[in-house]
Amino acid sequence: MEYAGPQSEAMSGAIDRCVHCGFCLPGCPTYVLTGEEMNSPRGRILLMKEVLDGTLELDEITPYIDPCLGCLSCVTSCPSGVQYGDLLTPFRMQAETLRERPWIERLLRKVVLSTLPYPGRFRPLARLGQFARPFRNLAPRALRGALDLLPNRVPSSLPLPELVPAQGSRRARVMLLRTCAQKVLDPEIDMATVRVLARNGVEVVLPHDQGCCGALSAHTGAGEQAKAFAKSVMKVLPNDVDAIITNAAGCGSGIHEYPLWLAGEPEEEAAKTLSQKAMDISAFLTDLGPIRPPDLPQPLKVAYHDACHLAHAQGVTIPPRELLGLIGNLDLVELANPEICCGSAGTYNLEQPDNAAELGRRKAESVISTGAEAVASGNIGCLTQLGIHLKRQGYAIPTYHTVQLLDMAYQGA
Repeated sequence: MEYAGPQSEAMSGAIDRCVHCGFCLPGCPTYVLTGEEMNSPRGRILLMKEVLDGTLELDEITPYIDPCLGCLSCVTSCPSGVQYGDLLTPFRMQAETLRERPWIERLLRKVVLSTLPYPGRFRPLARLGQFARPFRNLAPRALRGALDLLPNRVPSSLPLPELVPAQGSRRARVMLLRTCAQKVLDPEIDMATVRVLARNGVEVVLPHDQGCCGALSAHTGAGEQAKAFAKSVMKVLPNDVDAIITNAAGCGSGIHEYPLWLAGEPEEEAAKTLSQKAMDISAFLTDLGPIRPPDLPQPLKVAYHDACHLAHAQGVTIPPRELLGLIGNLDLVELANPEICCGSAGTYNLEQPDNAAELGRRKAESVISTGAEAVASGNIGCLTQLGIHLKRQGYAIPTYHTVQLLDMAYQGA
């Protein structure tokens, strides 16, 4: 491999900025788990540099690059401003075109990348997977994690109109980017998002022909698929909206990365404009000035979990807490070590099941120690991961998207 193409400047910039100070180590999940330098951000930066310089072979470092969750906790803690994602994502995209994976890994990737981004394919596959659960131990190890992630019941599709009018005087007009996996696993999150936006005087546009944003593809190294998805999304975006609203941290982070993915492409400038318009639902509502909801009918103790691609990739930590703080009778509690990933990270449960399980177990224990009666977060993957591991430890409490709790308060539920 070598520094090549329009992304090379961003990659070399991330490498050059790293002074190997070690401030990233305590927040890196894989370093915390293993204590190994090569499983830390600064260690991986050195390894990727050696491959790009031609002094190491790619297959020598993949055992250390693959376990990286891409959580970007290192970016938040870095005093030098190293944009680790500017190196990791392009590196994985280049590496994927060169490496030879075992056949079972190739098969798993093909299944994941040809189903998860397509709700129409993912829903029937998820329902089929429920019937396979009793035979989980007979399945290949890589597929067991997939079966564990499925809900007890796959909800029916909840269609939404292409336009949801604002209630009362219109304060803004936005487009909601709907998340592929979320449409299947918990479509109520989108319903709650639309209701909350409308309640706050926001008109919501939902183009029916919008597809996957490409985040899942990009973060697993499927660069060409990610670019194709990004270009497809850009074609359906209306020009007359104040913001592009996301309610899944991974998708929001992905849209902010469009200029990196599409560097050197004809769509690069349009990608920059779009990325500046993309906002998480919590940040948008906080900036807009949300209408205070009624108090919850009964007290509820809620632990808030920072989704990595919301807190670290987008820098959104205060707005969700401010929204939850508006709800009377809701007692918000914090988790220990909030910077550590829960182990969800897109397809990480499938690719690195041992690390994912250990991180999920630790995060569940952190929730249990607070005595919370519910958990809130801003990403469907985190909510799924937390629900699984809380249940495994006999602490089956509900998990909610932040906007769902706000919606419950507005409805007096």
